Amino acid sequence: MTSYPHQFEFVLPALESKCSEFHHFQYDTFTEADLWEFCVKKKWRKKDIETMHLYEMINDIMDMTASDFLAYHQVEALKKARWNDDSTLENIEHLLRPSPKK
Repeated sequence: MTSYPHQFEFVLPALESKCSEFHHFQYDTFTEADLWEFCVKKKWRKKDIETMHLYEMINDIMDMTASDFLAYHQVEALKKARWNDDSTLENIEHLLRPSPKK
């Protein structure tokens, strides 16, 4: 279920268009719902979505780039990383270990 379903229905044609554009460039895993959630959580996180104008939403959707979308999802994946995993702890220890003196 998407957040703000009423607004989602209004901008669905723009989301479909942007999704087909991304699919043209071989980004086949993007869906309209994914793009919508990106807009809600990233682009419009400080805005009142209920009062946004339709043209503002359409403009933001059509202005979206695949790199914006991918960067957001990479950061979100890092936030959700399991920090108590042994391999992760080893990587952190390796990063924080002082380099040997020359």
